[in-house]
Amino acid sequence: MLRVVHLRSPCLKSGLLNGTIARRTNGKNVNKKMTDTPSAEGIAESARKASKGGLPPVHLWNPPFCGDLDMRIARDGTWFYLGTPIRRAGLVKLFSSILRKDGDDYFLVTPVEKVGITVEDAPFVAVDFTVTGTGEDQVLTFETHVGDHVAAGPEAPIRVVRDPESGEPSPYVLVRANLEALIDRKSFYRLVDIGTHHDVDGQSWFGLWSGGQFFPVIPSEELP
Repeated sequence: MLRVVHLRSPCLKSGLLNGTIARRTNGKNVNKKMTDTPSAEGIAESARKASKGGLPPVHLWNPPFCGDLDMRIARDGTWFYLGTPIRRAGLVKLFSSILRKDGDDYFLVTPVEKVGITVEDAPFVAVDFTVTGTGEDQVLTFETHVGDHVAAGPEAPIRVVRDPESGEPSPYVLVRANLEALIDRKSFYRLVDIGTHHDVDGQSWFGLWSGGQFFPVIPSEELP
């Protein structure tokens, strides 16, 4: 069902939207039409007010849904607003700090508004990593393109998805709360260099140790 409403407080007061939109109802994702272009400045202002050091507690906030923002995160991690790349690294980092994934949808969330954005693949890209320890005591700590650091392990697993047609792998590491980073190609090649074989449920797998856990990448028998 598509319900058209005239937005008032708090979405209007935040400066985020000032028009009529079609909203999601009954928890379903539906097409929405806006008569006015939403503004990223309003949500950035709300995010700055809510950020008091560290990551904002977006999981605790339950503001009203204020529509979809014309904002997109490309597969390479570039953020776009109204079709134009956002070049200000500080602004990208600010937006990434209030990112939340609910179900299959991504949102920017502040205490007073929640807006949907488009994510082509993963919201983050892991551009580098460091290695400490060896063998089962090895720890892989990844750095994202916005400066987050995460040590892979039971709470931050690594997974690899293979394209069913080409077999091309897409490796990911969980950064926080359902938000993953796509591990970039150069980093994945480095990971392959330090991979090892380990038995998983009676089958030999090639994979990676980190934080006391083995993360399978590909069955050993399928390696060239």
